[in-house]
Amino acid sequence: MRSRNAFAVLLLALVLAACGSTPAQQGPADITKVTLKVGDQKGNSQTLLKAAGLLDNLPYRIEWSTFTSGPPLLEAASAGAVDVGGVGNTPPIFSAAANGQISVVSAAKGNVVSDTVLVPADSPLKTVADLRGKTIGVAKGSSAHGQILLTLRKAGLSTKDVKLSFLQPADAYGAFTQHRIDAWAVWDPYTSQAQLEAHARVLADGAGTANGYSFQVAGRAALADAGKNAAIRDYVVRIAKAERWSDTRREQWAQAWAADTGLSPDVALASTAKGPDLPVALDDAVVASEQELADAFTADKVLPGRVDFARFVDRRYATDLAAARG
Repeated sequence: MRSRNAFAVLLLALVLAACGSTPAQQGPADITKVTLKVGDQKGNSQTLLKAAGLLDNLPYRIEWSTFTSGPPLLEAASAGAVDVGGVGNTPPIFSAAANGQISVVSAAKGNVVSDTVLVPADSPLKTVADLRGKTIGVAKGSSAHGQILLTLRKAGLSTKDVKLSFLQPADAYGAFTQHRIDAWAVWDPYTSQAQLEAHARVLADGAGTANGYSFQVAGRAALADAGKNAAIRDYVVRIAKAERWSDTRREQWAQAWAADTGLSPDVALASTAKGPDLPVALDDAVVASEQELADAFTADKVLPGRVDFARFVDRRYATDLAAARG
């Protein structure tokens, strides 16, 4: 009997100890103690939130990290070095293919004409079919990588019919202006910059091919932490509100963008005039569109196997985001 009583006391002590350490005790009330590690690309989320006045009176602290493009940002998120960050439509697919520890938690949709394949003004290339055998600069695993894949496929080509030179935008811009590459697959503001400053010509844009989606993506370790989960919930709602703000104040947004990034005001205004990313529901249609893009990468043998994109989607913030969209 004494043995059973002792066992019961020990079991109760263990249960109480476990309850005391559960993340549920670190709920929204503890959000002021949270430091949210946010991955960003220059001129993106931080600049947008600041311009919209949505970084004022944050109930938690943000630690910003800047990345050149989406793929390295998601590598950091998968490793726990970043809690959440914004990327285009392709980086989550590459992260999923590598079984990254990430989840897409919110979505937005932009104007697909910003996603382009550019050629120099004096280029003899007139159609996408003319790209056969040519060298195209693109950031590997970026939204532009998906765009060039789909653009080539629409013209009856594959990435095997061209030479892809994997370059980050800053390096690609130099290679483009020095004619070391024949074409450049890229997104805004680089599209507008190349058009205005290097007189680039659009060979093809994303109309009829690109889905235009961008995402906020969180690391699963952060989502499993109650305090960070609450901070991420608040953060993605702020992003959605800021995106709506930018749509009604495009000139003001362009001025803030130029001031924060060093872009010329003309480039920033040309980019924002095409329309910002606007928040959309992370619904089945979005998932299906991303699955089609993932399957296109698999069919082109860029990815070694099929990616089940739905496994990397988490809709826990759907109600909050629906209210933010209005």
